[in-house]
Amino acid sequence: MVKRLAAEGITCEVCPSSNVALGVVAAPAQVPLRRLFEAGVPVALGADDPLLFGPRLTAQYEIARSAHGFTDTGLAELARMSVLGSVAPPALRAQMIGGIDQWLATPPGHAAEPGARA
Repeated sequence: MVKRLAAEGITCEVCPSSNVALGVVAAPAQVPLRRLFEAGVPVALGADDPLLFGPRLTAQYEIARSAHGFTDTGLAELARMSVLGSVAPPALRAQMIGGIDQWLATPPGHAAEPGARA
């Protein structure tokens, strides 16, 4: 199934914190995020329902970094996959991809925008 998802470019939304909250896995590191990513499956990190599960989208990226070892480059690729897997109009997709690329190119501690890396 993973090979087919990758071959057909089917984006899978993954929310590590809700998988733990629902008892699908015992810990965020057990979510197959890294396995899907390395297999070439487009992955969109999601926050499911923050009112029900708590952590918002930023926390999902923090989990990807801490529990799955994603670097800034990997986090940016996850964000790109989310955008490319969305139904956003092409102009908005291009704008969002540009923002992701700008975030990645900005040295930590130098970004002036909200969500800047520390």
